[in-house]
Amino acid sequence: MSFLRILAFVAGLVAIAFGLFWVGQGTGLVDWPPGSVMLGDRTWAVRGAVMAAVGSILLWLARRGNAGDNRL
Repeated sequence: MSFLRILAFVAGLVAIAFGLFWVGQGTGLVDWPPGSVMLGDRTWAVRGAVMAAVGSILLWLARRGNAGDNRL
């Protein structure tokens, strides 16, 4: 697997994790850290959903790879 595919895979996982965390904070499901400006702000929930979607696309692209290279 090429370095760029590994990088895209890791970046996709991180983007999904951060996106879901932002959705949790924006919707009020996650109340940590206590002084965060993101708590209960729906704007961050939308941004988190977009971030998770971008991460999903990165994962899809990393897994797609070359037609002859299906080792991942």
